[in-house]
Amino acid sequence: MHVTDLTPGGPMAPPLLAGRQPDVGAAGIPGDPVFTLENVTVRYGGIAAVDGVTFDIPLNEITAVIGPSGCGKSTLLRCLNRMNDLVPGSSVEGTIRYHGTDLYGPDVDPVEVRKLIGMVFQKPNPFPKSIYDNVAYGPRVLGIKDGLDGRVERALRQAALWDEVKGRLKTSALSLSGGQQQRLCIARALAVNPDVILMDEPCSALDPISTASIEDLMADLKQQYTIVIVTHNMQQAARVSDRTAFLTVQVNTETDRRTGQLVEFDRTEQIFTKPADPRTEAYITGRFG
Repeated sequence: MHVTDLTPGGPMAPPLLAGRQPDVGAAGIPGDPVFTLENVTVRYGGIAAVDGVTFDIPLNEITAVIGPSGCGKSTLLRCLNRMNDLVPGSSVEGTIRYHGTDLYGPDVDPVEVRKLIGMVFQKPNPFPKSIYDNVAYGPRVLGIKDGLDGRVERALRQAALWDEVKGRLKTSALSLSGGQQQRLCIARALAVNPDVILMDEPCSALDPISTASIEDLMADLKQQYTIVIVTHNMQQAARVSDRTAFLTVQVNTETDRRTGQLVEFDRTEQIFTKPADPRTEAYITGRFG
């Protein structure tokens, strides 16, 4: 086991994988692990927010992470592309392997990690720029100039947004509806050709029609990408995911400190129809949470 201090300000590391550039879909067989988490514990200021999590996230599948508020779902998700590096005083113990590479190894550059592992947040967050410039932002930051129009169009088509915006690419992204803005944020993540897409409650602020559009989009995208989604909506997890991890909160009665722990990880159908742990059954049937 190693402990990695994530306080910002450390030296820049070499690229994540020597000679590798972001590309759509890493080579492998569907079902092979993209991430392997082994005894992962995340602490803030020395206090564990998530403790001892172990499971694999397979290639070209949708993995849902569910559980009550405060169980560390988003904390765990942010570990997968090292977003927690940006939180002073945070630390990660255990091992997270990405295609066999230790994601927190000393030779891994977190910036390279985030090129390969994109993220879509709970609330749509388009930049105050045009629709085109939002999607082109990532490629431009990476110095990509050739074929930019085609890259923008492809990302918008992948996000099922092209037909709705192709005649107004130069208009402000802020003029789009909430559901369109979220699909634009997905297109922005896709424009740099990631390998994995992380989604942190991507539909929680959307209406049912927009939610259905995002869910249909996820089903299409998993043919090319691996997706990990955090959701409070158990019906959504049952509809869209192939596998589900259920986390719960353990409360220390002496200190009243709350720590997230993995209860069960299995195929989604198994989790929702025949869970192995009574705590999982109690949660999905609404008896607590």
